[in-house]
Amino acid sequence: MKKVITFGEIMLRLSPPGFLRFSQANSLDVVYGGGESNVAVSLANFGVPVDFVTRLPDNPLGQCALMELRKRGVGTGRILFGGERLGIYFLETGAVSRGSQVVYDRANSAMAEIRPGMVDWETVFRDAGWFHWTGITPAISQGAADACLEAVKAARKMGLTVSTDLNYRAKLWKYGVPSEGIMTELTGYCDIILGNEEDAEKHFGIRPEGLDITTQGESVHADAFRSVCEQMMAKFPNAQKVITTLRGSLSASHNTWAGILYDGTTLYTSPQYQITHIVDRVGGGDSFMGGLIYGLLKFKGDDQRALDFAVAASCLKHTIVGDANLVSVAEVEKLMGGDASGRVVR
Repeated sequence: MKKVITFGEIMLRLSPPGFLRFSQANSLDVVYGGGESNVAVSLANFGVPVDFVTRLPDNPLGQCALMELRKRGVGTGRILFGGERLGIYFLETGAVSRGSQVVYDRANSAMAEIRPGMVDWETVFRDAGWFHWTGITPAISQGAADACLEAVKAARKMGLTVSTDLNYRAKLWKYGVPSEGIMTELTGYCDIILGNEEDAEKHFGIRPEGLDITTQGESVHADAFRSVCEQMMAKFPNAQKVITTLRGSLSASHNTWAGILYDGTTLYTSPQYQITHIVDRVGGGDSFMGGLIYGLLKFKGDDQRALDFAVAASCLKHTIVGDANLVSVAEVEKLMGGDASGRVVR
């Protein structure tokens, strides 16, 4: 299996213990994570060779982020060093009817100051078969957007499969350029597109035709997304598959979880899971993407199984504290097989 390359920012995550509010905290728990690094960790756990490309400050915090990636089996040989600081985000974990809150502190981070020409993409992609990026990276800065465009062009030229998770982040698109033009150009190079209803609308103005999509409560209907998938494929003719996660939010602690995959002809739907006691939902979409890439590589020609693997993997992520999914293929397949008992393995 050829190597997968992911590109983005890994950050320091600081969170009040348990379900404390920021104003109650006397200490903060430390985790390292980010959209594309989380995908890389998932893939490494599943036995897929993967390198993560980013830019880190050459200081103790940058070294801690590097050690976290190495500990999880992610290749770090293509990481650049430079800049003054590691990006930070603060997370207050919600519960029941109180939603979680995120505060970013990542302006002028080492990754935000990356520029085209810093990464030798031809060398990075030489032994790779897949390149993954997300909409978070071009939202960080114009330099990061330009470097991402340089990467997708090189990946396309060298014949790699290119995937994206559109990941709209309103708090990040602050450097004066609307997301639509940048994201339209970048997404045009992609074979695999993952995005939910908010991503499609905020980035491209695409909405379902004649249907109301409800994400509050259990009623999240797969058929409501068919028109979104069709419009996405019409807009991006290079796309071979359009995928979305279906999250129904009954509360911060209880979600339903499923997914759909559209290949231009068939709309595949997954089983729906009830996640009734969420431990940590941050990174849920990243764990889905990691599971999907694994599934598409491992179960070639069986899109249904690839989708089902992705949904089961991300369902399990909601039980794990931190950004990254730390489950095995065997654990995912056990849930896919219908065993959600959670019994002790002895």
